[in-house]
Amino acid sequence: MKKLISALASIALGASLMAAPAFSADKGMVGISMPTKSSTRWISDGESMVKSFKDLGYTADLQFAEDDIPNQLAQIENMVTKGAKVLVIGAIDGTTLSDILAKANQAGVKVFAYDRLIRDSGNVDYYATFDNFKVGVLQAESLVKGLKERFPNVKPWNVELFGGSPDDNNAFFFYDGAMSVLKPMIDKGEIAVVSGQMGMDKVGTLRWDGAVAQARMDNLLSANYTSKKVNGVLSPYDGLSRGIISSLKGVGYDPAGKEFPIVTGQDAELASVKGMIAGEQYSTIFKDTRDLAATTAKMVDAVMQGKTPETNDTKTYNNGVKVVPSMLLAPHVVYKDDIEKVLVGSGYYTKDQIAK
Repeated sequence: MKKLISALASIALGASLMAAPAFSADKGMVGISMPTKSSTRWISDGESMVKSFKDLGYTADLQFAEDDIPNQLAQIENMVTKGAKVLVIGAIDGTTLSDILAKANQAGVKVFAYDRLIRDSGNVDYYATFDNFKVGVLQAESLVKGLKERFPNVKPWNVELFGGSPDDNNAFFFYDGAMSVLKPMIDKGEIAVVSGQMGMDKVGTLRWDGAVAQARMDNLLSANYTSKKVNGVLSPYDGLSRGIISSLKGVGYDPAGKEFPIVTGQDAELASVKGMIAGEQYSTIFKDTRDLAATTAKMVDAVMQGKTPETNDTKTYNNGVKVVPSMLLAPHVVYKDDIEKVLVGSGYYTKDQIAK
């Protein structure tokens, strides 16, 4: 009887162990520093990375700096102090991190620049982003497509240019990519920049601030378009696009009419997707941040295992001190007719989110 009880107990113990969930050992802490919550895309990036790192067995410390540079520096320093083995940083200003990254390097911490290149530091190990020059190309191509559709009999097309934040390295890639398409058309007289404002020193929008973009558009309209119509606006980001659209509507351009200017965008933010459905914004660039987060997590995991992570660009991204090995993902242009297939079909948004 004792042998039978012992055997049954052993069977029961084995069954309970088989039924118990398997937990992988914690591989260490990853510090994730995102620039702000003011853009929904950064919230999505952060949440996606936390999930990706958790799935791979890491603890993630996610912090948002709310576009405050000293706050981001303090958060990163705290992550290093708490023992983070890796830092994933979406920089507010990519030129301000040299000192804190030197401290991180001394502590043996690996550094990944996330979507925004960190400049002026040799202590950046890898860079994960999208093909930012291609983003600009797609924005310009969509602008021209819209101009041809909506204003087939207008020549030249009157267009104004907006750039991103001058302290964000990506902004220059977006602008240069767009101008690779638009500049030849400007030179041929097919497009007229009526204000004459070209170049990032004139069209940049600090901190990607929609209110700043709206104020500048107000000034452009009052100074240059009292007797002319604007046909299109190159906007590199949805948050700027919404400010620009508000300005256009404020002086009487009607989205329900046939002459509402073509306005581009980026990031497929929900408010702008709804604006596309309403006929206000013509296009956006979809960068699936879930893929970027998962790719970054895989790169980090490879480094933590002593391996070299996969990259596909070792020439383009010189940060002023070194060329940072980079992994570039493909962006996609989205028009109104693509919303359900691309954004809903991929699970990025639900039908209810878009309909509300």
